[in-house]
Parts: sequence; C-alpha cells; structure tokens
Amino acid sequence: MANILVVDDELGIRDLLSEILNDEGHSVDLAENATQARTARAANSYDLVLLDIWMPDTDGVSLLKEWATAGVLTMPVIMMSGHATIDTAVEATRIGAFSFLEKPITLQKLLKAVEQGLARNTAQQQPPAAAAQAPTKAPTDPAFAQLPTIPVAQSGGEVGPHAHQGFDLDRPLREARDGFEKAYFEFHLAREGGSMTRVAEKTGLERTHLYRKLRQLGVDLGRGKRGG
Repeated sequence: MANILVVDDELGIRDLLSEILNDEGHSVDLAENATQARTARAANSYDLVLLDIWMPDTDGVSLLKEWATAGVLTMPVIMMSGHATIDTAVEATRIGAFSFLEKPITLQKLLKAVEQGLARNTAQQQPPAAAAQAPTKAPTDPAFAQLPTIPVAQSGGEVGPHAHQGFDLDRPLREARDGFEKAYFEFHLAREGGSMTRVAEKTGLERTHLYRKLRQLGVDLGRGKRGG
C-alpha cells in the first residue's frame, strides 16, 4: 500500500482519483490547491503525488519548482492537465516531474503511470547492492498476459484462486450459466485481491454494471479483499 497525495482544484476529479486509488489499496490524501498541498507535504512523507498544473492560487509547475528548490521533491510527481502545452510538460519534466497525464485521464493510463511511479520510487529506495542483485524480469508476451495463472498446490499450505472449476452440467441452462458466471467473477475477485477496478478492467465491464451483476449472482463482495 502506497501513500499518495492528489492535488486538484476540481472536486469531481479528486473524488474519482481517490476512489480508484483507494480501491487499489492505497492510502490517499487530497488537496484542492497549492496551499493545502504544501501543508500536506510538510506533515507527511508521500510515495507519489498527482499534481494538477492549473490551479487558482499557485500553478502546479511553480509548486513543483518550489519543492525541488527546497529539497523536498523526494517522491515521483505525475503532472495532470487538460490544457497544458508541450512546452509546459517539458518544463515540468526538466524540473523533476516523473510523467504527465492529459485530462480526461483514462483508467488504464492512470494505473499504469501510478504503477511505474511507485516502481521507480521503490527502486530508488533500494540499497545499491540490492538493486544490482535484483533479478531481471523476463518480458511478458502480451498473448499470454491475459491467461489465468494456475497455482501449484503445496502440501500443508493454502493455494490461491484456481482457474479450473468443476460444474454440474446436468441442470437447466440458466442455472448452469449462473453457476459458471458466479465462479468466474469469484475467481477474478480473489486473484485481484478484491479490487473492483481491476476486475472491471479484466472482465471488460463497467463498474456499475459489474456491481449489479455481482449482487444478482449473490457473489460475496468482501471475499478476497486485501487485508489492512
């Protein structure tokens, strides 16, 4: 779980980003302007900051420069804007911004940018020896990325969600289909640690439709939820 600060003067965007990031298991603080962001940064240590560029009191680039000058730019900062020019994005990167997200921000781009930012933050905090000895992860073939992982059973230990299920086919089609769908969603909920955002992304359903479908099937929404 990461500690993330979201700085944006639009309430709707703050609420949306907070909901998504909380659903991913992160702890999120919110600030609606640079003044609140300064106070939050002074009181807390963050693993990542999502910072809007255009704000009423002090713009995001100026705040970023202020943090860099004061030596408190110790975390990756992802800039956000729907009206920024390329020059603005380049300037923010030069000052020390990790990346830039253009509004409206898609779910996939947000999660990817946050994941990359947190990965860089973790790498920077590792001792040099540990970083050098870290094994290189083999590139994943996109064709196999969506295939479910089948856990290997270990004696005396718990196994994770299993991709293969047994179904009673000697029953009406609707009952058999509902049984399959319930097992399908329970499998993905368990594999994604109860994250509705990731399950919606994996299954290709809108979150509202997904919630309605799970309630209809009688799926326990607390099952597989991350602890803490």
